[in-house]
Amino acid sequence: MDLVSFLGQNFQRFWEYTGFANATPEHFVMLAVGLLFIWLAIKKNFEPLLLVPIGFGILVGNIPFKLDAGLEVGIYEQGSVLNILYDGVSAGWYPPLIFLGIGAMTDFSALIANPKLMLIGAAAQFGIFGAYIVAMAIGFAPDQSGAIATIGGCAAGPTAIFLSSKLAPNLMGAIAVSAYSYMALVPLIQPPIMRLLTTKKERVIKMKPARAVSQNEKIMFPIVGLLLTCFVVPSALPLLGMLFFGHLLRESGVTTRLAKTASNALNDIIVMLLGLAVGASTQASEFLTFDTLKIFFLGAMAFIIASMSGVLFVKVFNLFLPKGKKINPLIGNAGVSAVPMSARISNNIGLEYDSSNYLLMHAMGPNVAGVIGSAVAAGALLGFLG
Repeated sequence: MDLVSFLGQNFQRFWEYTGFANATPEHFVMLAVGLLFIWLAIKKNFEPLLLVPIGFGILVGNIPFKLDAGLEVGIYEQGSVLNILYDGVSAGWYPPLIFLGIGAMTDFSALIANPKLMLIGAAAQFGIFGAYIVAMAIGFAPDQSGAIATIGGCAAGPTAIFLSSKLAPNLMGAIAVSAYSYMALVPLIQPPIMRLLTTKKERVIKMKPARAVSQNEKIMFPIVGLLLTCFVVPSALPLLGMLFFGHLLRESGVTTRLAKTASNALNDIIVMLLGLAVGASTQASEFLTFDTLKIFFLGAMAFIIASMSGVLFVKVFNLFLPKGKKINPLIGNAGVSAVPMSARISNNIGLEYDSSNYLLMHAMGPNVAGVIGSAVAAGALLGFLG
């Protein structure tokens, strides 16, 4: 074999391994989606801590390569670095660690001071069970329907990933991306719903400042909360156990260093790895299916139902409350579990109609109740579907 032929064969083999030789139109579609996520995060400031890792992960996961080359570089290739990172998603241990961080960084005082706000968080879970019924009706299996439905807890990303890892691993990428997409779009989706379902008079309802919560109450809450919720739904223990543990670290007064680690460094690391791994799991061959489109539709429907349910529940609840104790329906949207984003939206919309009406702390009550409610709902689904 002469030198020219030898070099030609080497070049041909090199070409067969390149992304150019293995690219399909589907790869470019997914690369465009990844770039869109990064653009929304950087230019529009839509949840950058989530969308930048997910968007870049989509780029990483959709670099075309020769699948039968034994390169072990893709997320589904055993032994690859991406596959090892993805184990935390598929095995379901990233979500409990995120719940640990949420518990350590969140103030539950508004809920402790006004326990009836828990009912708003519970009402918002209609989105989960409504989506479950619709998913069953359009052809998804019961376990798949349960995993998809958790998107309705506001795009409760960690909860959706945890449940899909148990019930529908093959749909995890689509469910996770759908959940985090709607979480990032909360500022666009919720305000029109809130304005549509409330009157101007309702939007300016002023709520009395919440009572002061004692340190003993703050310490007892995660302990009592854990026992009450997990005795009812033991299957939610991985999520609720870590949520209440993180909150006890925050409120105990003697574990400040642990609380700061859980809410800052540890949480940031897990969010970063989770986002990258979830994004990389959206390989075109696995992600671009008709089922994915149906999941995005169901996720949007579930999220809208959850937001509407919270607002409408407050309006109905107000019918039974005396005049001076009525609840502003604008905090009903916060029953979904996007903490503290939904609560900030409640506050911002309230300030639009009355610049002195601060609703943030009131909205944090149903907001943290939504976190607990979504985990309880997921545990209930896992209990009878798992």
